[in-house]
Amino acid sequence: MRLALLLSAALLPLATAAQAEETAADTPTPEQDEAPIIVTAARTALPITALPLTAEVIDRKTLERQLQISGSVVDAIAALTPSFSPARQKLSGQGETLRGRSPLFAIDGIPQTAPLRDGSRDGFTIDPFFIDRVELILGSNALQGIGGTGGVINQVTVSAPAEEGWSARTILQGTAESGFRSDGFGGKIGALIANRSGVFDVVVGAAYETRGVFRDGEQRRIAPDGTQGDLQDSDSLSFFAKAGVQLGDTVRIEAMGQRFRLQGEGDLIAVAGNRLTGLPSTGAPGIVPGEAPENLAESLALTLSADDLAGGSLRVRGFWNRTADIYGGGTFADFQDPAIAPVGTLFDQSQNISRKWGVNASWERGFGPLNIVLGTDLLNDHTVQKLAATDRAWVPPTDYRSIAPFGQANLALWDGKLRLAGGLRWENVEISIPDYQTLWFYGPQAVGGGSPSFDRVLPNGGIVIEPTPGIRAYASYAQGYTVPDVGRITRAIRTPNVDLDRFLDIAPIVADNREIGVEVNRGPVNASATYYWSDSDKGQLLVLVGDVFEVQRQRIEIQGIELNLSVATPVKGLRVGIGYAHLDGQVDTNNDGRVNADLDGANIGPDRLNLSADYTSGPVSLRLQSRTHFSKKFDGGDPRNDFGGYHLLDGSVSVATEVGSFTLAAQNLLDRQYIDYNSDTQRPADNLRFFAGRGRSVTLSWLGQF
Repeated sequence: MRLALLLSAALLPLATAAQAEETAADTPTPEQDEAPIIVTAARTALPITALPLTAEVIDRKTLERQLQISGSVVDAIAALTPSFSPARQKLSGQGETLRGRSPLFAIDGIPQTAPLRDGSRDGFTIDPFFIDRVELILGSNALQGIGGTGGVINQVTVSAPAEEGWSARTILQGTAESGFRSDGFGGKIGALIANRSGVFDVVVGAAYETRGVFRDGEQRRIAPDGTQGDLQDSDSLSFFAKAGVQLGDTVRIEAMGQRFRLQGEGDLIAVAGNRLTGLPSTGAPGIVPGEAPENLAESLALTLSADDLAGGSLRVRGFWNRTADIYGGGTFADFQDPAIAPVGTLFDQSQNISRKWGVNASWERGFGPLNIVLGTDLLNDHTVQKLAATDRAWVPPTDYRSIAPFGQANLALWDGKLRLAGGLRWENVEISIPDYQTLWFYGPQAVGGGSPSFDRVLPNGGIVIEPTPGIRAYASYAQGYTVPDVGRITRAIRTPNVDLDRFLDIAPIVADNREIGVEVNRGPVNASATYYWSDSDKGQLLVLVGDVFEVQRQRIEIQGIELNLSVATPVKGLRVGIGYAHLDGQVDTNNDGRVNADLDGANIGPDRLNLSADYTSGPVSLRLQSRTHFSKKFDGGDPRNDFGGYHLLDGSVSVATEVGSFTLAAQNLLDRQYIDYNSDTQRPADNLRFFAGRGRSVTLSWLGQF
C-alpha cells in the first residue's frame, strides 16, 4: 500500500517536469523574478526550498480573496489546503484537523492553542484584517514546541510599509444570505493607519464585524451551536498595534499588541431536526439563557532582533497571551449539585481561561556551507475551567511549565544541490495541580494534587536534493508532541482517594512523522507531491461518553498523500489548479498494540479534491474554486456515522480602480444543500446537533489603500 501511494505521489510532479523544462527557456522561472520565500515559523532565515518539510504560504492577496468569499482564516485554510478537514463554520474548531491531527495555531509565533484544556477556539483569536500572510508547516514537528502534532498554522501580522510617510488601508464589506432576508445581513468595517519616520515605524488599526444568521441551501436558518458557540448571529471588535525602532544598522526592537472579542447576540435558539428523514436542526428566534457564548483573546509581544551578534543573528521574543472563552449553558447532568438546587434544575455554563507567558530565543549563524540555529524556549501556561454562574471549578487550576533548548543544523553540499538537515529539541515539562474536589456529579471526589513531570528529546532530520533551481526532492523524519487534554481527565475522576502524582498519565503524545516529497516550480508549472505516514504509541482519541467527549490514550497510525498542481495555460491571464489529499487513519481500540479500527470523523477528515481557475485581464480578476469532499466509511464504527460527501463551488470577481478594489464574491455559489462533516459523522442519535452547511452567501467588499 505504501509503495503504491508513493509511486502515485511521485507521478504528478515528475510528469509535469518535462513540460516545465520545455517552457522554461522562454518563461522566467520563479528563481529569476521572485525573492526566496522565508517561513518564520520554521525558526530559520533559510528559504523553504532548503528545508526538508512541506510548507505553504498563503500570501496577503490570496488570503484577502478567500476572506471575501468566506470571512475567516480557518475557512480560507480549509478551502486551499486539501489535507485540512472541512471547516465547521462554527466558533468551535473541535474536530478540525491537519493531516488527521490537531495543528498549533499561532500569531507571530505566539501560541494560541491551550492544550491543558483545549477549548477549540484557537482559530478565532485575531481579526484576519490584521493578518499579512499565513504560514503552514504540514506534519508533526516541534519547531514551535507543544501542540504541533498536525503541523503549525502561524498567522503573521501586518507591519508598516517600507516607504517613509503615512499610509492607510481600509475595508468596507457587506454580506447577505441567499434570499436577502434582513436577519441574514452582515457587515464589516476596518482601518489600518501606518507611519514610518526615520528609525521609527508604527501601525494601528481597528475592525468591527457583525454577522447575521446563516441559512442552508433550502433557505432554513441553520441551528446555532448553543454550547460550543457559533459565528452566526454574532459581533466582533478587534484592536491591533505594532511599533518598532531601529537602533543602528542591525538592532531592532518591536512591540505588538492585539485584542479580539467575539460575542453571540443571544437571540437565536436551536430547534431539533430529524436524522432519520435528513431534516437538519434549525434556528428560531428566542432568548438564550445565561450569557451568550463569547471568545476573548489578548496578546502582547516584545521582540529584539540583532543581525550582527557574534557573527550571527539573534532573535528574542517575550510574549503574554490570555484567552477567556464562555460556552453556552444548560441544566446538564455534570453541572447538578443538590446542595445548590434540586437536581435537574441547576443552570450553569463553563468558562475556559488560559494565560500564557514565555520567551523564544534563537541565534543563527552560517559557517560557510553550514547553517546553525541554537535557542531556548520557555513557556508557562495557567489554565482553569470554571462554572461561571456558581463560581465552581470544573477543571482545577493547572500550571504547565516547559524549558526547551534546541539546536538545528543545515549543511549545503555541491553548491546547495544536496542539503543535510537535522536537529534536537529537549522538552523538560512539569504540570502542577493543587488538591481539589470534583463536581457532585462525579462523586464528589477529593483528589490529591501533584506535580507530574516528564522530559523528552525530540529529533528531526532530513535530506533535500535540488539538482537544478525549481526542482527538488526531500525526505524527512520529525517528532512533534503535545500533552493529553489534562482538563478532560482531571474533571472526570470518579475514583476515590486519587493522588495525581500516581494517577495522572501525562506521558506526552509524541507523533513520529515521516514524509517524502517532490516539487517542481519552473516556468508555468508549480507542482508538488508528498507521501507521509505518522504514528503515536499513546495518541489522544476523543471519545463521546454520554454528552461529553473524554480522552482515551490509544495507538494511532495515519498515512496519506498530497498532490498539488498549478499551471499557467496558453490563454493569457488564465491559471488553473488542482489539489488532492488522501487520508487513512487507524486506531488500536483493544490495546493490543495493533490498530484495528478506523479513526472516526471527530479525529480525521475525508479525502478531498480541490479545483480552481484564476483569470486576470487588466484591472479585472476572476476566480472559481470547487471543493469535493468524498464519501467515507469508518470500519469498526457505527455505520450511521458514515459520511455521504458533498461538493461546493465558490466564485469571486474583483475590479481594481484608483480608489481601491471592489469585489463581489459568493460562497457555495450553487446553493447546495448538505450536512456538515462533523455533525454528519458524530452523535447519530442527536437531532439537535444535526447541522446543515451554509448555503449561498454573497459578499460585496471594498478594499482601499492610500
